[in-house]
Amino acid sequence: MINSPELRAECAQKLLAAEKTVSQMSAFVGLDGFVDEILHVVDKRENAGSFQRLPTIARLAERLAGAAGRSTNIELVNQRTKLGGNGPIMANALASFGARVTYLGTLGYPALHPVFADFARRAEVHSVTEPGHTDALEFDDGKIMLGKHYPLKELTWANIAARFGREKFQAKFVSADLVAFVNWTMLPAMSDIWETLLKELCPALTGPRRKLFVDLCDPEKRTPPDIARALELITQFNRHFDVILGLNEKEACELAKVLGVPVKSHEPEGIAALALELNRRVPVWTLMVHPVTYALAVTDGAAAIVAGPYVGKPLITTGAGDHFNAGFCLGKMLGFDNALCVLTGVTTSGFYVRTARTPNIADLAAMLRDWPERKG
Repeated sequence: MINSPELRAECAQKLLAAEKTVSQMSAFVGLDGFVDEILHVVDKRENAGSFQRLPTIARLAERLAGAAGRSTNIELVNQRTKLGGNGPIMANALASFGARVTYLGTLGYPALHPVFADFARRAEVHSVTEPGHTDALEFDDGKIMLGKHYPLKELTWANIAARFGREKFQAKFVSADLVAFVNWTMLPAMSDIWETLLKELCPALTGPRRKLFVDLCDPEKRTPPDIARALELITQFNRHFDVILGLNEKEACELAKVLGVPVKSHEPEGIAALALELNRRVPVWTLMVHPVTYALAVTDGAAAIVAGPYVGKPLITTGAGDHFNAGFCLGKMLGFDNALCVLTGVTTSGFYVRTARTPNIADLAAMLRDWPERKG
């Protein structure tokens, strides 16, 4: 695992030198969209304005298990309401870097939901159906995402063609420096959309190869045949794009189960070995995995593992992975090697969870030069 002051200084210098270049780059991102409520779970309420929070998922699980055969009341307290969905969070971060972003997804129809108003001022934003809704219960040891996904069933190729336009979609798809499709798990028609793109739009692609990023986004609830079909379609995109497949540790283990790959260790070296084997089974250009405290990327049979910044008390965790994806893809768009791409990714997510704010390039450079580390 690497993360030296020299590597961070190199990354900061390259990012600052590339600001003008980034402003000329384009990204076409989709296709989901959620309204996120970030919630804390009450343990003990002291008075109308003060309560003690349940700190861990394990403590919530104990309380729920204790209610079996009886009943219980769980109080949720809203901390903030924000734009959500893997695509909008990632696209918003890319726009914050200065890239020219077009977003297509489920953000409200016929009018955008107000939570996406600021995003729409940063990017060219289009929507074809209403957003989903997520209650994100945040704890010190993770989060539980309770989703209402029914509007996402309307995200189909027929609705994209009718409400956005086939020609407009094609124009963005064939020209963007980065195309990103995320949240396959929650979009029932995504595989059908990919199949249509592979049959109807990809054969006409010309010019230099561009980047295509895919994040399945926690496919545990999808069936093994569904997941296998998605992986086959993603691999087919590699004929036309430099394809990047992004996974967190849990998602990597779920793919391993579907593909029959043993997970021998959850240490960094074990996850790197898993990523190398997954990349052999799913032969895309780059496969990356981002656990909580480090991340890694595999290309051409070699893995780069980079430690993340120390975060003692995160202000927010929902969206951290999407910020990592944006930072990683920024590095790939700029032609960085995998170590610098991963470092850009962990810096982006680290800044976000420490501040609850999406960084710009200057923020990334400042954090790289004043790296948060555990004291003592």
